[in-house]
Amino acid sequence: MLRKLIVSNAVHRPIRAFVSVIAVAVEVTLVIIIVGLTSGMLAEVGKRVEGVGADIMLQPPSASVFLAFSGAPMPIKIGDRIATMKYVEAVAPVLLQFNSTGGVDVVYGIDPASFHEVSGGFVFLQGHDMEDADDMLVDDWEAKSQHLTVGETYRLLDHPFHVAGIVEHGKGARIFVQLSTLQDLSGAHDKASLFFIKCTRPEHTPAVMAEMRDVFRNYEIRSLKDYLTLMTSTNVPGLSDFVNSMIALAVAIGFLVIFLSMYTSVIERTREIGVLKSLGASKSYIIKLLLSETSLVCSAGIVAGVAMSYGLRALLLKSFPTLSVQITIGWIVRAGVIAVIGGIIGAAYPAWLATRKDPIEALFYD
Repeated sequence: MLRKLIVSNAVHRPIRAFVSVIAVAVEVTLVIIIVGLTSGMLAEVGKRVEGVGADIMLQPPSASVFLAFSGAPMPIKIGDRIATMKYVEAVAPVLLQFNSTGGVDVVYGIDPASFHEVSGGFVFLQGHDMEDADDMLVDDWEAKSQHLTVGETYRLLDHPFHVAGIVEHGKGARIFVQLSTLQDLSGAHDKASLFFIKCTRPEHTPAVMAEMRDVFRNYEIRSLKDYLTLMTSTNVPGLSDFVNSMIALAVAIGFLVIFLSMYTSVIERTREIGVLKSLGASKSYIIKLLLSETSLVCSAGIVAGVAMSYGLRALLLKSFPTLSVQITIGWIVRAGVIAVIGGIIGAAYPAWLATRKDPIEALFYD
């Protein structure tokens, strides 16, 4: 009987039921996609930095783990001092420059010889290594995204570069240029944003880090092995607040629509509620009826939201091949729980209002 009442009400008011389901679906999609974008991009950046193959990364004091926020305050000569330390095999200075041409990413200014010593070299899919000052390398994802080919001229940082080669992705950045060229373009002569350090053996990493801490006090000295664990929204300034704000917005949307839907449902069904109460329906039965209807709407919305999330991710990846959207079972479950809780809270007052209806007045309601 209860199930029949719930289904018949949804069928009798299909537009309102559809809008409610879509509102919950939008709520779920917002939560999944916003979290998926932030966690996916951070995890992908972390994997690329880890993929350089270094053991240690040296950054200036108070530098963020998110390299896009790094500047270039360190003298390049620091690398010479690190190279003299015991168990250090190679040191590669890198200058970082934020790039918004055709997307948002970080350009690596590198010295090819030292970077190859640390990373083991690039895997070239097309072309060759940088030879001239205006040569640049791009990874395969960037080449696909920007439709770049070897030999093409690409304007970057308001400067024409020659695409010398296309390399396999996963070596820190998507775009690489000569260190000296980027220093000239950014006005950071003899400066570096960070140093990648390769130890003679991985087990020597703690000893090298300890010696570096004695010499470079207050500098950020990080193990690349643990770097990926630091790439979370809580470690990026303001990002955690942004994610929480977007989740709160999504919950507010779902809550308001469910509230309005259930409130109007109670008003429209005043006579029906009066009939149920006159037949002996208890307050708990009325509440169960309305909350069950809300649960049905939320369940349909969650299914639709998950489907919309995967569809939106496919669309984003097709439009922006360099993006990384990480959809996990954990956040699908969280988004579903958030939607259900928001829906039940939104239906709580209308359900309570329904139990307060006087059967006699409800039967004469027009």
